[in-house]
Amino acid sequence: GPLKPEITITYIAVSAIFFNSGLSLKTEELTSALMHVKLHIFVQIFTLVFFPTAIWLFLQLLSITPINEWLLKGLQTVGCMPPPVSSAVILTKAVGGNEAAAIFNSAFGSFLGIVITPLLLLLFLGSSSSVPFTSIFSQLFMTVVVPLIIGQIVRRYIKDWLERKKPPFGAISSCVLLMIIYTTFCDTFANPNIDLDKFSLIIIVFIIFSVQLSFMFLTFLFSTRHNSGFTAADTVAIIFCSTHKSLTLGIPMLKIVFAGYEHLSLISVPLLIYHPAQILLGSLLVPTIKSWMVSRQK
Repeated sequence: GPLKPEITITYIAVSAIFFNSGLSLKTEELTSALMHVKLHIFVQIFTLVFFPTAIWLFLQLLSITPINEWLLKGLQTVGCMPPPVSSAVILTKAVGGNEAAAIFNSAFGSFLGIVITPLLLLLFLGSSSSVPFTSIFSQLFMTVVVPLIIGQIVRRYIKDWLERKKPPFGAISSCVLLMIIYTTFCDTFANPNIDLDKFSLIIIVFIIFSVQLSFMFLTFLFSTRHNSGFTAADTVAIIFCSTHKSLTLGIPMLKIVFAGYEHLSLISVPLLIYHPAQILLGSLLVPTIKSWMVSRQK
C-alpha cells in the first residue's frame, strides 16, 4: 500500500522509537541500568525459559479440545518469542518506571532471541530451517542499537534545549507504535489463505488476555517480595518486559522458520493478536500501575 510498511515499519518506525528513547533518556540512567544484572537475569529467564515452558504445559491440556491445532501451535510460537523492541519501553515510560532497564532488556532480549527463539521453536514444535542469523542480527543492530546511540550523542549537544522545552517523547513513540499495529492488522487480514473458524478465534483471544493478565500478576508477585531487591520502578519494567512479546522480530522469524508451510498464516494469528492485546491491556493498566508505584515510592 501507499504507506510502504516493508520500509517505513521495518526500518524507519522501530528506529524512530529507539532514536526517541536515546534522545529522551539521561545517559547516567542508561549506564546504571547496565549494572542491574539481577533484573536482567530475571526478565530473560522468565521470557525465554518460564514463559514457553508454561505455555507448552498449558497446551497439553488444550490439545484434547476442538480448538484449531494450528492456532494452538501459534500460541506456542508466541511463548518462544523474545521481548519486544518498542511496546514495553513505551509503557514503562508512560508509567514512569525504570525506562533504562526496559530499553536494555528489550534490546538484549531481542539479540538473545535471534539465537534462542529458533532453538525453542525446534524444541517445542520440531520445526527446523536454516535461519540467517547474520541478516537478522545486523537488522536489529541497525534499527535498535545505532538509533539509540545516535539519540544519546544528539542529546549531549541539545541537552539544555530538551530540558527547557520538554518535547512530548511519549506521545511520539505511541503514535509510531499505533502505525506498526495498524499495518500489521492490514497484512494479516488481507491474506486470502486464512481459514479461521470463529469458535477457535474467540477462544484464542480469551486465552491470550488470560495468559497476559496471569503472567503480569505473577511477575508483580515475584518482583515485590520483601527480599527481591527490586524498586517499584524496577517492578514496572519487569512486568512489561517479561510478559510482552516481539511482533517486529517474531513475524519475520516465523516466515523464515516456517518457510513454505501451508499453515503459516494460521500459526502467525496468535502473535498478531497478542501484540495489540499486550499494548491495549498495558495501556488500560497504566493509571493503576502508576498510582501503585507513586504510593509505593512515598
